[in-house]
Amino acid sequence: MKDRFANRKYFIMALAIAAAVILILRLFYIQIIDKTYRTSAANNVLRHVTQYPARGLVYDRNGELIVYNQAAYDLLVVPVQTSAFDTARFNEILGISMKDFRDRMKAAVTYSRRAPSVFMKMISSETYGFLQEELYKFPGFYVQARTLRKYTRPVGAHLLGYVGEVDDKLIAQDRYYRSGDYIGVSGIEKSYEEHLRGKKGVNIFLVDVHNNIKGSYADSRFDTTSVPGSNLWSTIDLGLQEYGERLMRNKTGSIVAIEPSTGEILALVSSPSYDPSLLVGRVRSSNFTRLQADTVKPLFDRALMASYPPGSTFKMMNGLIGLEEGVIRPTSLFGCSMGYHAGSLTVGCHSHNSPLDLPGAVMNSCNAWFCNAFRSILENKGYNSIQEAYDRWREYLVAFGFGNKLGIDLPNELSGFIPTRSYYDRYYGKDRWKALTVISLAIGQGEIGATPLQMANMATVIANRGSFYIPHIVKKIGEDGGPSSVFSQKYTTGISAENFEPIIEGMEGAVNGGPGATARGARLDSIIICGKTGTAQNPHGKDHSIFVAFAPRDNPQIAIAVYVENAGFGSTFAAPIASLMIEEYLTGKIKRQYLEDYVLKVVIAPDGKEQ
Repeated sequence: MKDRFANRKYFIMALAIAAAVILILRLFYIQIIDKTYRTSAANNVLRHVTQYPARGLVYDRNGELIVYNQAAYDLLVVPVQTSAFDTARFNEILGISMKDFRDRMKAAVTYSRRAPSVFMKMISSETYGFLQEELYKFPGFYVQARTLRKYTRPVGAHLLGYVGEVDDKLIAQDRYYRSGDYIGVSGIEKSYEEHLRGKKGVNIFLVDVHNNIKGSYADSRFDTTSVPGSNLWSTIDLGLQEYGERLMRNKTGSIVAIEPSTGEILALVSSPSYDPSLLVGRVRSSNFTRLQADTVKPLFDRALMASYPPGSTFKMMNGLIGLEEGVIRPTSLFGCSMGYHAGSLTVGCHSHNSPLDLPGAVMNSCNAWFCNAFRSILENKGYNSIQEAYDRWREYLVAFGFGNKLGIDLPNELSGFIPTRSYYDRYYGKDRWKALTVISLAIGQGEIGATPLQMANMATVIANRGSFYIPHIVKKIGEDGGPSSVFSQKYTTGISAENFEPIIEGMEGAVNGGPGATARGARLDSIIICGKTGTAQNPHGKDHSIFVAFAPRDNPQIAIAVYVENAGFGSTFAAPIASLMIEEYLTGKIKRQYLEDYVLKVVIAPDGKEQ
């Protein structure tokens, strides 16, 4: 009997020891290893207030300020700290109704009665000035400083972009952001977000059980100071950008101007556009909805996203490829009897001298000449088939930047379209199509699509006699940083420098030549402009007016592409606009007031009718 009780005693002792060990281990885990309870306790006595940094400023290439910051304020509320106050006066200051007040308070209480939440976002400095004087009358409310973007001029909306509030998906992807933070949504603001946003700071305060601040925690030893974002110097010439947007007012299309020697973008115009200040602050959401519903699509960045047939401007590509492949020469003569004729096929042309050599064909924009050249490229006996020659033809185009994204440092760039061999195989059967099947490619029509950025880059390549740098929009980051090294890499196209000369001779003649020159309206007495007109067929209305150019001929400073939708011939509107842009950039003063007045006074409706 005694042994039985002894065994029970040892069992109970062992059980008590085991329980004690388990309890000690659990306490050790809770107090030392698991930080959940410690964090929960700390949250009951500490309040972390984020210090938002000022976003980096944006300047143009000449150091002129484009984007800066203006103080704004978020009004926060701790519901449990509120008591009776003059809600009528409170609502009057904020400009809200009693219903709005009740809805906001209900949302705050639903979130937490004791934790702070945003009652109203982005109060203006003016409103804050009135509120600050009487804030002591409204217990439970306090203000947290922020900044809003401001613009020195109402231009450049597409290239600058805008800032918006982060969503739950982005918060889950990037731990830097918290609910209520803001991020670049488009343009430079998005592409250079990590440079512009800076680094958030935090102030830690002691609070009591009722969430009342009692002072700084640990004499502010654990506070951190916010670090402002880096300033950016863009490649844009703000004056030229503003002038381009003025010329494109009441018209649909785009202008892209590039400095050939660097690939720096001087102007990036998309029209219709909008005032960038419309997408700032509390009005951003309602204005965005209104802009999105606008039938003229002011939010659509035509410079990077619109894909058009390049029209006759593309003839220069076929001239260059034909020269490089050795199937034509600058002196090659082809006749034209109001077009190119092959059996039942006719590609029409306008009246001009005939026959023509290559410079003359560029100057007069002869369809027949370039149909002959294109056919010579695809029927080149140096290849085993037309399809193989076509593949080589397409390789040249890709080397120029067609058919792929160029890689500009802006979001939403599209690639345009250069059909592959397989594309035609699907429609006509494998290797069952010939040069005449795709003859429309000779004059930049058919399935080809190119963005205005790609066309401006083509003009850049011709100006440089065969090379280019990836077009980019930022010149300098901070005081010492430059753009990505990819923008300092020179790309070559596989076309020999000497083969550009007859093309350039023809472009000079198109602007500065005699009868037959297609762009004489773009002529500038003091500067030699080399250009080429184009008229892109539009199945939805009047043809699009196109012009690409560079100037001066020697040591070019600017290359440009202009598209004016539904405006007809390239010489009608695109060429004068490009010529005025060149004059403004190179001379700083418009002397041809008659030409400027002509462009500015015309309103071109979406159906192509002048008003």
